[in-house]
Amino acid sequence: MKKPDIIVALDMVIGCFEKLGIAYYIGGSVASSAYGIARATMDVDLVAKVEIHQLNRLVEALKTDYYIDAEMIREAIHRHSSFNLIHLETMIKIDVFIVKDRPYDSQALTRRQPDTLDEESSRKFYLSSPEDIILNKLQWYQIGGGVSEQQWKDVLGVLKVQGDKLDLEYLRYWASRLNLSDLLNRSFHDAGIIESI
Repeated sequence: MKKPDIIVALDMVIGCFEKLGIAYYIGGSVASSAYGIARATMDVDLVAKVEIHQLNRLVEALKTDYYIDAEMIREAIHRHSSFNLIHLETMIKIDVFIVKDRPYDSQALTRRQPDTLDEESSRKFYLSSPEDIILNKLQWYQIGGGVSEQQWKDVLGVLKVQGDKLDLEYLRYWASRLNLSDLLNRSFHDAGIIESI
């Protein structure tokens, strides 16, 4: 059985991260599709703790199969920003966000969860926890001026599907610290969760 393109594109990058000891998790629409309502995507978001001493080995391991730019990665590490990789066979883009130096981001990394992205595959990857994908999506929604219908739908999808399995206390605590309480309350309301901060 042919592997889905996203798994083909991710497999080598994650294998390389694992060999180099780079902690990571998959976020974005791939994680919200796993926990909520699935939607097609050609991009993958990774959050990773890439350090400068790992840079050369990372580039060396991936340069045959991916578009990869060492200077872009160096700059991203320095600025705690992001860089991208493009898998040449599938043309899937992988955006890698360097873990920010904030208590929340460290916490989100420790709460990642192993899961498969495909029922046919036994290959496990680390995904953002459902609570952290909600918080991350709310942050992106806020940064984007609160106009992205897709980000909002993704949040509601995870809330509705995960329901009472969610750690609402954790969500409320970090929403308050990240200035997302109003948005979280609104998302609870829209998803039919009777819970307020």
